[in-house]
Amino acid sequence: MGTRSSGKKDELHIHEIERTPEYEDFIQKLSAFHEKRGTAFEPEPRLPTMHGHVHVDLLQLYRAVIDKGGYDEISKIQKAWGQLANELGMHFDDNKGMGQLSFQLKQDFYRYLAAYWLQDQHGIDPPPKEILEQVSCASKYGPVLTRSLETFKHHARSSEETPTKEKEERPAESTPLSTNRASGRLREAPAQRVPFQPETGPTRPPRQSSSSSSTSASVQQNHGVNVSHSQGSHHSSTNPLHIVQQQQAALRAASAHYVPPQSETASRLSEAFEPRMPITVPLRPVATPSTNPAEFARRNQHLQRLRDIPLLAKAQIPGVGFDGPNIYTRCLQALRSEIPAEQAFALNHLVKISFERGDKYKFESFQGLAEGLIDKGLEIGSLFYNIKWEVDYSGNPDATDLGALDGLNGTDDILDRIERLTPKVVMDHLQTAEFSDQFLRITEAILTVRNMVMLIENASYMSEVFPLRDLLCIILNLPNFEMLVEVKHFALDIAEQLTPFLKLESDSPLYRTLLNQLDSTDRGVILTALRAISRISMNSDEANRLQEVPPMVLKNIMNWLLLNDEELMDACLDFLYQYTAMVANVDSLLRAVDMERVVPHLVRLLAHGAKRVREDRVLEPEQKLPSSEDVIPLPIDLQEKLSNTDEPQRCFQWLQSLFEEDAESHITQIAIWQAYQASFGALAGSGRHMLSAADFIRNVSHVFVNARAQIIRGPGEVQRFIIEGIRARPAPMDPDRKEEYLPCKWVLPSNPVTGRCSSFFLQGEQMWHHILKSHLGIVPGEGGKIEDKEVNWVCGWEGCSKYPKQAPKKLSELTRHIKIHVPSSHKRTLSESSESVPKRPRKTFIIPAKTMSLTWEQTVTTRDERNPKIEQAAGIPLSAVLVLRNIARNVVKTDAEDELLREQESSNESGGWNERLFRPVLPRLFEVMTENKAMASYITSLLQLVQND
Repeated sequence: MGTRSSGKKDELHIHEIERTPEYEDFIQKLSAFHEKRGTAFEPEPRLPTMHGHVHVDLLQLYRAVIDKGGYDEISKIQKAWGQLANELGMHFDDNKGMGQLSFQLKQDFYRYLAAYWLQDQHGIDPPPKEILEQVSCASKYGPVLTRSLETFKHHARSSEETPTKEKEERPAESTPLSTNRASGRLREAPAQRVPFQPETGPTRPPRQSSSSSSTSASVQQNHGVNVSHSQGSHHSSTNPLHIVQQQQAALRAASAHYVPPQSETASRLSEAFEPRMPITVPLRPVATPSTNPAEFARRNQHLQRLRDIPLLAKAQIPGVGFDGPNIYTRCLQALRSEIPAEQAFALNHLVKISFERGDKYKFESFQGLAEGLIDKGLEIGSLFYNIKWEVDYSGNPDATDLGALDGLNGTDDILDRIERLTPKVVMDHLQTAEFSDQFLRITEAILTVRNMVMLIENASYMSEVFPLRDLLCIILNLPNFEMLVEVKHFALDIAEQLTPFLKLESDSPLYRTLLNQLDSTDRGVILTALRAISRISMNSDEANRLQEVPPMVLKNIMNWLLLNDEELMDACLDFLYQYTAMVANVDSLLRAVDMERVVPHLVRLLAHGAKRVREDRVLEPEQKLPSSEDVIPLPIDLQEKLSNTDEPQRCFQWLQSLFEEDAESHITQIAIWQAYQASFGALAGSGRHMLSAADFIRNVSHVFVNARAQIIRGPGEVQRFIIEGIRARPAPMDPDRKEEYLPCKWVLPSNPVTGRCSSFFLQGEQMWHHILKSHLGIVPGEGGKIEDKEVNWVCGWEGCSKYPKQAPKKLSELTRHIKIHVPSSHKRTLSESSESVPKRPRKTFIIPAKTMSLTWEQTVTTRDERNPKIEQAAGIPLSAVLVLRNIARNVVKTDAEDELLREQESSNESGGWNERLFRPVLPRLFEVMTENKAMASYITSLLQLVQND
């Protein structure tokens, strides 16, 4: 799976499974390995990313982990699994999501690949599944590579002992911690404490008998009890009460603070511990049926007598001790009571409940609620007509009663009955209090139904309640009063939720009522009605035929398409897509509207909301010419100019003309000094001041800031003196005008270095005269005129193939051809003067990259859920092309097509409706197909239908 970033940054690599034969073989091996091992295996585990869920390519994960040293090595490095997830194309913007993603990726490798990795890469048997796959990767059982059953058991034993040890070593809450804990040092051990033993005996020492004294002495001698304490004890060694306590404890049993003599391993804390004296607990017998049967017999007789005493009847207060039904049941019963006050209470709470608990409030859980709300809604007819609508569930209602509605099968003639009703005189903006209260209760009942059908389960349930369809027809055919606008919108919302579950024929009252709403001027009514009609049978296997749509409705829809209203435009295109899917409907559309004007507008909608996108693609990357030790000679005019300049200005201008900065190049000092001597060495005999070699080298650093003289020596080479940071120019530059000279590229076999003429000129006119005199041997006459004679010459310009062989030709023809090689000085100056912003000097040794600019149209798109890399067309352009494709597919099957073909036979024409409708827009269709990638496949299928003939 993958996707591409739409213009934010560079394209993000999105992880996807590469289903190669190698991948399939790897998955089969893993499946067989886990089946033999007896562990669960998921070939394509899912992981959540910022681009949606992706399926993990286990082969890519396996190779990536091996490349990084294995599972144990990656687990040692912090955030290594998150970095691995990014490299594999799994991304998350926030740290929390990235942490979860990296842990799940680690868990997938641990669960499905760790055991296989041990056997495949290290040739060892993996540990049992009980200590590998069946424990989490977050458990600290040591590295996978060295994990064994013995280490697992050792860790289990140590984990059992650790809690007790930690509990014993944990300091008290009041123990101060070390101040260096933040720096990583261990906590200091708390000070040892001596338990406090309160004195609970009498203040006066008891008298000791001789027998007790002897007994105490013998006990002390036998048990080695030291009665006298150390000086650090909190009890005095002469306390007689303390001695008595020790004697009594010794007589009872083995002492709890017994310390064997000469014990090196015994704790010193036990010497200072004094146990408490035992507390005497008084015991008393408890009567049970086995120990005291007489007492239990007496109690049973007493209870029996109490039961025989009659209780006095108390007056019952209504409502006391009973909470009553819950709010749902009370509202339902209040709605059925037909008491206005109770109904007002019920409807007020039902509106709140349906709005706040719409996700759990279902009709099927409250039998009779739907019928009660519908009965209340039907009362709206009696407010505007002399009628009382009642639902008859007997299955055979009275046909003579206009107000009797068939509750089991629906009322087929409900629209005819509405037309025969006698309206009442009702003022739109002024009503009585009784009228307003009743109308409010009816509105709340309809609003409750509207809120509840927003839940799919309720909509499916109410689609089988036929009286609701009759109620919608009655509401939508009420008079056009402003007070009824809200109620009609509620009814349209209900219809929009119901129609996906309904199969409405062309004679269905609800279908005809919805079509009549398309003649309204209310935008909200039009939108909801269009959506309701377009969704008919959406959740059914049968197609929505949308037959017998009035021509006026079709004209209105075509007019609404011209409005700059995207929501209305989208609803109209959805309707047309459903409508044009049937051949009979396309025939009706051709007769109702002018399709020759509609089709070009639909084609224009193919670029609705399109943006022009431009992208520069590199055909050839940028190149850098290699540096050379050869320095080109100065042009004649520049040589004369610099010869008349004094030093050191002459040296500065010479360096600027023939050299430029390049941090990666260098030239030897001898080569640059010899080139300078070749240019101006002849001036030394004329008495002109000349620079020495040392001064010349120092001037190079003055002209080029980054240039510096150095001494280098490679392995096995002698040392060389160079100037680093400069290189020779391929063409001279005028130091004053900062303009490069133009090379003459006339091929001269006599030049062994370059094979062409080595002259340079600042202007094209100078080069032109140079070619005529030096290469063509033509000398202009007086006034610069040239005789137009016949010559046998070839064009010697490098790379020109216009005149490769000698042939007789007019001189004027040859000179006109040569002028195309000579740059025009006028154009050159004009292009330079047009640049108002100064640019950085161009590096002549850099050959710019060859790029190509691509531009295309991009409309709204959406990403495929199964493959986020794929962008699919969406929105109004997609709906428009689908409507055009339906028209092109079905128009050839209509009766209008046969009639047009008969007419074209008499006028020597052909092609039918497809030729007439789509031939004028073919260039635009090809353009959209070429420039809009998302729409290309749809336009291609449309063109195939149009050009089949």
